Amino acid sequence: LQALDLCVQLLEMGETALIVSDPKYCYGAQGRSPDVPPNATLTLEVELLGARDAPDLELLSGQEKLELANRKRERGNFFYQQADYVLAINSYDIALKILSSSSKVDFSPEEEAELLEVKVKCLNNLAASQLKLDHYEAALKSCNLVLEHQPGNIKALFRKGKVLAQQGEYREAIPILKAALKLEPSNKTIHTELSKLVKKHADQKHVETEMYRKMLGNPSTPGAPGKCKDKVPWSIPWKWLFGATAIALGGVALSVVIAARN
Repeated sequence: LQALDLCVQLLEMGETALIVSDPKYCYGAQGRSPDVPPNATLTLEVELLGARDAPDLELLSGQEKLELANRKRERGNFFYQQADYVLAINSYDIALKILSSSSKVDFSPEEEAELLEVKVKCLNNLAASQLKLDHYEAALKSCNLVLEHQPGNIKALFRKGKVLAQQGEYREAIPILKAALKLEPSNKTIHTELSKLVKKHADQKHVETEMYRKMLGNPSTPGAPGKCKDKVPWSIPWKWLFGATAIALGGVALSVVIAARN
């Protein structure tokens, strides 16, 4: 519970606290069956009985590191389901730090493979959370890290395509979504996103074409007969008009001066 995370660190050893917490910092809209209903304000009575240092990550075995990282990842998933994406990102970041930490213990090939699999899951979930907050550059970085390890990861390809689409990079996004769809042709979500993207790209190209046409002065089609203008509208150049006005005003001013002298 986030309420405990925030409050327990303020307690002295042996101290008892009464914590009244908003649902957001406990079990939120989901509640916890069977004893905590959805959106419940909780009153917690907490006594701090003991404390110990965090584990030394360098000395953890492969299974211990997996267990700790998975706990943080599952915590991130819980916050993601509650739409608390900032706390979800924080949990995934902690899990990734655990997984990426150096080690003085040798891991078996099976443990290495499991650690990599959990790392990929955390990066994919991190990208999803960053995308929800419109942190596009961070989400793109997370997707690229997944694709470095697993170039055919469908979730990473799909999210990278979505990030590029949100940035207006339709030309780059379309091939990435096509690659994801090729790996999983039956995926309706990718198919729908790709269809929308192709239409947006076509609309964008049309707008750009119209803009360039206007910038170039709407040139006529080669070979088409030019239109003759039968009538030329009568007009006075603005420089002449300005000059005539200035002369007239000067004459009026001179008349006033002469009259004053007389």
